[in-house]
Amino acid sequence: MHIHYNWNEILIRVILFLFCLTILLNKANIFGFPLVIFAWIIDQGYRDFSILLNEPFVKGILALCALIGIGLLWSEYPFFGHMKWRKYFILLIFIPFFSLLNKERLLWAIAGLLMGYFSILLIGGFESLILSEQGIPQLNISYLSFSAQLGIGAILSIYLAQANSENKEKALFFMMLGIVLLFLQFTQNARAVLLATLIAIAVMTWFFYSKNIKKYAFFLISLLMITVIFSTITPIFRDRLIQIKDDVIEFHQGNYNTSIGSRVALWDIGIDGIRKSPLLGHGTGTPEIYFQKEVKVYKDGQYKNLPNFLEVTHYHNDWIEIGMHLGIVGIFALGFLLWSWYQTFKVHALRNLGIGLMCYIFIAGLTDTFIIFSRISTFLLVVTAISICWSKQQHDDKKTMVS
Repeated sequence: MHIHYNWNEILIRVILFLFCLTILLNKANIFGFPLVIFAWIIDQGYRDFSILLNEPFVKGILALCALIGIGLLWSEYPFFGHMKWRKYFILLIFIPFFSLLNKERLLWAIAGLLMGYFSILLIGGFESLILSEQGIPQLNISYLSFSAQLGIGAILSIYLAQANSENKEKALFFMMLGIVLLFLQFTQNARAVLLATLIAIAVMTWFFYSKNIKKYAFFLISLLMITVIFSTITPIFRDRLIQIKDDVIEFHQGNYNTSIGSRVALWDIGIDGIRKSPLLGHGTGTPEIYFQKEVKVYKDGQYKNLPNFLEVTHYHNDWIEIGMHLGIVGIFALGFLLWSWYQTFKVHALRNLGIGLMCYIFIAGLTDTFIIFSRISTFLLVVTAISICWSKQQHDDKKTMVS
């Protein structure tokens, strides 16, 4: 008997699996992105591009990336330095990846994502709890990146616990997983990302329990108790709190060569830069060289020693960063991106998850250029696409059962 294989379909499924398996690894995107685009081309997904435009998030991505490209027209030094602005275009990979997903391919993508994520989790947990290391040094994953991955996992886990509240076993499993991820996040140095995670969980849960204040109060008290317990038993967290106090003292003494002081200096220079060119900014790619010029003379050289402490490649704030590139127009474009991202979750009956993740991205973006962390942004895009496809599949299955 002759067995016919659809080799294109097999290849696409393998690519989806490998892409999701490796998205959290350093430099994996160099190979992963071309493979996804190749799979999209052989699948002829570009023919459905007009359908993809119905997704609000796709419109938000295209609007922001188009402005980044147009901003090159008035940029004085677009190809100078580290060119961090190129990472905004990572958002575009959502389009072919989302287009490739269907009922038959979805499990391949989920399998790759879960295997990759929990492999990173096990290695990172061993590094943190056994070796007392920050991040995962052998995989070149910084503590900030690892903490961000843990935060996304914690938000997703607690959302799944709430979404499966009628199934006590599932709800308990996902809630315990979320608590474990939070504990690991407390062992990392990333204070702002941890705070973003806790606030996002609290906000997301408010919308879940909005009609039952007593249950929300119980959850919030439980979250506060967990926070106190974890902060008490993890020395890293206590050390970082002490460092905050020391940084504030140094800052008031005029020393900006600290974590807090350097951020304040960057934001000060960045906000002044936006003030000088408020509407369209200084052009795509200009902010880095703008800083190198201004830091020597701004406020009579108050921050002139900062480059000796920190290699400045961005402004440690999503909104100041995009404002330096594209001014108020860019800030509105980034706001539209987050709003459209949420709208896509809402359209596909995932409102609470959208609230949690957008709150997380917004708060984390106040102290770092979170939206252009390449591995984190790719991870968020994949989680978004898989969640939407899963929700659509669940909805279609229910309609089939009813009919």
